[in-house]
Amino acid sequence: MENEAIKSEKKMTYFDVYCDSGANIPYDIVKERDIHVIPYSFTINGEEQTCYTDGGVFKDAAKKFYDAVRAGADVKTSLISTQKIIDAVIPSLENGKDVLLTFISSGISGTYNQGREAAKELAKAYPARKIMVADTANASMGEGLQVLKACDLRDLGQSVESCAEWIEQNRYNINSYLTVEDLKYLKKSGRISATAAIAGTILNIKPVLKADGGENAKIVPHSKVRGRRKAIAALAENFAANVVDPGNQTVAICHADCEEDALALADMIREKGAKDIIVEYYDLCTGSHVGPGTVALFFYGNDRKTGIMPKEGILERIKKRIIRKA
Repeated sequence: MENEAIKSEKKMTYFDVYCDSGANIPYDIVKERDIHVIPYSFTINGEEQTCYTDGGVFKDAAKKFYDAVRAGADVKTSLISTQKIIDAVIPSLENGKDVLLTFISSGISGTYNQGREAAKELAKAYPARKIMVADTANASMGEGLQVLKACDLRDLGQSVESCAEWIEQNRYNINSYLTVEDLKYLKKSGRISATAAIAGTILNIKPVLKADGGENAKIVPHSKVRGRRKAIAALAENFAANVVDPGNQTVAICHADCEEDALALADMIREKGAKDIIVEYYDLCTGSHVGPGTVALFFYGNDRKTGIMPKEGILERIKKRIIRKA
């Protein structure tokens, strides 16, 4: 009943949704939901490569990448340039469409600021168009889940402003928890000290990290457990403690070439009420900073700033209105 009512209310799409490749959305969903991806690039052993290719088999590229990282490859990542964002968005503006641009948290990457600069330049050249830029306060599918919600709103006929407003109101309700296999990558990225990395390795300590509630949200330590199995279980425990309405949302798990652990986590959260679960390889650029063996969990839940359960949002109100009309 609800799906039919929503379908009947759909209107012509007047704007396009863009995200950086750090949103980690699987290729088939990108195409199905008409999402435009602006890829990060990286250099590995001096060779420049892209983090996302239209139609590419991401699993194969990801396995090759994480094998190379395990073997000691030198990986360097960079921001998406303002010009690259401008070039990506111009076709939509030329076609008379408004644009929503979403980016990884400004506390993790400067690409959000690049997007704002691009929007300023584009507004001068296309004054009749609306260009909204959103800081998702998340990484990986923490960003990706917000992009999918924005697509839901777009497909319900809502404006680009409504989509940007939903992200602004709900971005801290997207919870992100992860654990890593090898502490040396957190040491390299500056998230833990060399002393902590050595001690943790000796004692088989596995950290659980999370996206925090800061204005420029970062990935910060949350807890420590001893052993890999307990670390994976801790992700599921945090899900149970913070999730809201697990059976009626999409949950995402991303892994840096440790699919067996990701599938085990999926089984654990199914027992806690999750039904719709995306399992995907971890985005290469952000994945290089946490390393092979990382498992990350993303879901809609309690506000990361306050710990309070979210109020009914724009999307839920619109769906109720449509159902009442039907």
